[in-house]
Amino acid sequence: MKRTRILFIIGVLALFLSGCVVYSFYPLYTEKDLFENDILLGDWFEDDDQDVFFDEGDDEWKFEHSFIGNKEDSIRDKKSYLLTLTSKENELEKESMFKVHIIKLAGQYFLDFYIEDYGGEDEISLATLHLVPVHTFAKLTIYDDRLEIKWFDPGWLENLIKENKIRIHHENNGDYILLTAKPGELQKFVTKYVNSEEAYKDGLEVVLHRK
Repeated sequence: MKRTRILFIIGVLALFLSGCVVYSFYPLYTEKDLFENDILLGDWFEDDDQDVFFDEGDDEWKFEHSFIGNKEDSIRDKKSYLLTLTSKENELEKESMFKVHIIKLAGQYFLDFYIEDYGGEDEISLATLHLVPVHTFAKLTIYDDRLEIKWFDPGWLENLIKENKIRIHHENNGDYILLTAKPGELQKFVTKYVNSEEAYKDGLEVVLHRK
């Protein structure tokens, strides 16, 4: 069971590091950027077959406000979310958890994702010792009962850097680009390209429907 869970966590991290998203060492937000909201609160699903009805094969996204301190105190932090992402594969139900924050830049909502649970002390292995959590951020468009989440295209960013069309602190090991810019610099970058279609064209995109 533990082996299955660790492999799933590695798989989730691999998805975010697979060239579908831009990832960052620092978050997109600072504490002053956060605000209380219930925008994401509730149960959502990815509709794999486009019938807009939930079925057993659809991935589930559950957003809850995080607890402040002990759960027994029942005090929630309405400025942050705990995302539980549940996938079903070969009749096995697998979960991963993310800390999610929402901010507004240039009149547009953005989400910052940071993996919350990638192995506790009782699950330390050589594999988990090689996992370094990073932030990813995505543009959020809200409809009545639908969320459209678009991550920046890493290929687009790589081309901008190669052509010296953008200056932003980063590291490139030849396989991946890791942004090392701090929140203020990241926000300037995001704001500059908030309406660029090219910036999101080949990035990861998820459409969620409310259950």
